[in-house]
Amino acid sequence: MHTEVINISKNDCDVCQVDSCLSFDPFVEHLQERVKTEKTLKTEFYKYVLNKFETDVCIDLEIHPEYAERYRSMLELIYSILTPPILNEKEFFWALSTPVPEKIFFSTDAFFDFHSSHHSGLYAVNMPNKELFDQRQRRFIFNLILERMYGFSTILKNELLYSYIDPETNLSRFYNIHTSTDFIKIKLTGELPPLTFEDIEPYLNDFAGIEILERILPLSNFKFEGFTVITLTDVTLAHAMESIRDELVNHSNNETEQYENIVRSLKTLTEDSSVEFGLMPFLTINNKPVFDNDECSQSILISTARKFSLAEETFTTMAGEYNLNPKPVFFNSITEEKVIKFPFLKVLKQAGIKSYGIFPVYYNKKNVGIMEVYSYKEIAIYERLLSKLQNAIPLVAQLLQNSIDQFDERIEKIIKDKFTSLQPSVQWKFNEVAWQYLQRGDKKRKNKEIQTVVFNNVYPLFGAVDIRNSTIERNSALQDDLKALLTLVMKTLSTLKKHIHLRLIDNLIFKCEEWQQKVSGFITTNDELTLDSFLRDEMNPFLNHFRQNYPEEKPVIDKYFDALSEETGIIFTNRRNLENSMQLINTSINHYLEVAQDEVQDSFPCYFEKFRTDGVEYDIYIGQSIAPNRVFDLLYLKNIRLWQLRSMAEIARLTNSLVDQISRPLETTQLIFIHSNAIDISFRNDERRFDVEGAYNIRYEIVKKRIDKVLIAGTGERLTQPGKIALVYFNQSEAVEYYEYIKYLQERHILNNDLEYLELEELQGVTGLKALRVGVNYEFKS
Repeated sequence: MHTEVINISKNDCDVCQVDSCLSFDPFVEHLQERVKTEKTLKTEFYKYVLNKFETDVCIDLEIHPEYAERYRSMLELIYSILTPPILNEKEFFWALSTPVPEKIFFSTDAFFDFHSSHHSGLYAVNMPNKELFDQRQRRFIFNLILERMYGFSTILKNELLYSYIDPETNLSRFYNIHTSTDFIKIKLTGELPPLTFEDIEPYLNDFAGIEILERILPLSNFKFEGFTVITLTDVTLAHAMESIRDELVNHSNNETEQYENIVRSLKTLTEDSSVEFGLMPFLTINNKPVFDNDECSQSILISTARKFSLAEETFTTMAGEYNLNPKPVFFNSITEEKVIKFPFLKVLKQAGIKSYGIFPVYYNKKNVGIMEVYSYKEIAIYERLLSKLQNAIPLVAQLLQNSIDQFDERIEKIIKDKFTSLQPSVQWKFNEVAWQYLQRGDKKRKNKEIQTVVFNNVYPLFGAVDIRNSTIERNSALQDDLKALLTLVMKTLSTLKKHIHLRLIDNLIFKCEEWQQKVSGFITTNDELTLDSFLRDEMNPFLNHFRQNYPEEKPVIDKYFDALSEETGIIFTNRRNLENSMQLINTSINHYLEVAQDEVQDSFPCYFEKFRTDGVEYDIYIGQSIAPNRVFDLLYLKNIRLWQLRSMAEIARLTNSLVDQISRPLETTQLIFIHSNAIDISFRNDERRFDVEGAYNIRYEIVKKRIDKVLIAGTGERLTQPGKIALVYFNQSEAVEYYEYIKYLQERHILNNDLEYLELEELQGVTGLKALRVGVNYEFKS
């Protein structure tokens, strides 16, 4: 044990914050209490120590730290009481200091030697930037005064984390320094200012608030007596683990810095500066491994491979094979024989690496990457090294999974930014384009051009289910509601007229009668807006005046205002019923198509896109370019055409079955456009949808948009009719193919035996259109 005085401050700092003296009195008082409460054999020891202090006149005595040697026996008794008996003082970092920790006057050999060897190289890790020693001391003093004199505690503990570079390993070691204040007594030498918690709460945990506290609590009013106990604990391994966790949780650094900090912590865990680490997540595009410059930059294998211009395809193949059977592989030395057997070792050997190991890392039982352990000298025992890393592996797994998630998010962000939400059948193409965009992109360049997604030689299918006369139905519902509204207004005004005699009421009734005649005919949008303005600007303020000032008229006027609610009001009843009916029909059609298209996707992948109109329209594209990994044949096109015709019959039957469930009777028409030739489609980045490519193919799009209201030639009859499916075509060969499908479905009693061959009127820019039309058997039971 040492009694030499150690100045805690690195600089000669005259700290005159508070009057203090070194004294054994608080410790003696503590022992006196323990003698009263202790029930074990320790009582006798405590009595013996108390007797020694009383005999040697060490009570009520102010001691100078420089004279500690005179009280060595007393100090050793304090050490014996405050520390476990089995501790070796040559290994235990323990010391006694002045009440305000400034001078250490008694310390174990371990503490004294450590301070003598490393004090100049120690630096605080968790101390605020630029906080000086005297500022830290003052913070210590005020925290203790507020706790002892007022009962106000702070979240700031009497602990500091210190680090120094170990000269043997050249790695950082971390020590936690704890200061115990159990044996400090604070004497009040002046008045104690009255304080509430609200007064000083802003400054309790604020390092900048010390100067304000000095004005509130003058330190001249206090005196510190006793001593502090300082213990120092090596927390290097725990701190390394905590540092990794902090990097994962806070992620305040960029990804490269994050990896470097985690690798530094891994090296600290191994306690060997010659050991290096590389981390590589397994990134995939369409289940094939890829290597991204950002996410894979911390892999020594990838970085050296690029340095020595080794083909990426080589590593792609290796990664794919390794991922099929991931297992630890390590080479204590890299020899020529091993290079021949494992070609990837060549670039590592060229880089001067002598030892190399690969270890799979699992996250939720899935291999998410590898941890590389390597050195520029030969490592004899990898197993011992790995045992030190065991607790860190789950954190490394989380890091690699984060990298995978970030990579996937970058790909997904590009797809959503440049394209739209996608179907699985074409997602693979957008993945490839996004990956190519990442590969060739310049990070500093914004608004880079991205390759257009194109599918060549695909066969289109178009279908439309429309609600018959939806515009007329909407106008009719509006008329009915407006009539009900005007009737209610006139009824309300007539009731008011009985009790309130104003000629203005007659004028308003007259205006309502005029509006009633107007809404009996066709209503334009302008009419609707004008009526709304009349009600809002004239009628509502008029009625609202009487509702507020004539309580007896309030009930009848409330009925009018209640009727104005779009959600519940009676004057929206017909429009609500219409919208609910249309919504039920469209929801049922959409649900049917969502379920039914799975059958088509199972036979051969295709792109299926629906559009919301008054009914539902959809485009289907099928062809070799959509699924390059499968062999396309025209039989798949024929299969989907038969499916489309059958599904249209099912939809017609479905919407007809809803008649009893909808409050406003509606019917649907079914339309198919047959186009035999393959077309090219490309994704329009500006409109976030697929569109046809080329002048010839655009004709298909034009026809598709104009046939919904086409008439039969020589008649005024619309081609599309409820209960029927209309199939529009150009070429007779198309009619022949679909005749076979119709005949098959007629044999199955799904379609009626009323097939019509029809010539259609010319449309703007479109001639030669023909159609097949056939009825749907509503009585068919599937």
